[in-house]
Amino acid sequence: MNKICLSLMLAFASSCVMATENKKADTRVTDVPNTFKVVTRPEIAGLWGMQIKPNHKCIEYYNFKANNSVIIKSAEEWSSGIYEYQPVADPTQQIPALVLQVKYDNNEKDCSGNQEDQSGELTQYFVKWKNANTIDFCANEKGEQCFATLNRVLP
Repeated sequence: MNKICLSLMLAFASSCVMATENKKADTRVTDVPNTFKVVTRPEIAGLWGMQIKPNHKCIEYYNFKANNSVIIKSAEEWSSGIYEYQPVADPTQQIPALVLQVKYDNNEKDCSGNQEDQSGELTQYFVKWKNANTIDFCANEKGEQCFATLNRVLP
């Protein structure tokens, strides 16, 4: 009896499988729009610190943000502004330039003991890279007459 029931069930199941329609999978490929956005930032972006002489106890901080804004903190002085970092195609021929414009200065004393409102000042430095974490600010594009060394604090 069990053999008969099993045979009938197998016969019924195989007929159901044969009776189903053979549907081909839809092989059309649809283009998916690229939703990834690659954002680059200037290589100078990040937090940098410069020890001020003579006692090296005061550190002047430069926070170069990816959106080209900058915040500078030196003792009691706070400044904010904008910058443009200008990389070069061939660093063996010249070094990158940095143009910095101070938009706001709270007119307090800085690490050097000076108190001067630098709002509106526009300065240009040349950036000599010693390594990925150390740069010098220099007076010319040949990397001569460097006057400040900054060390990366945060990327």
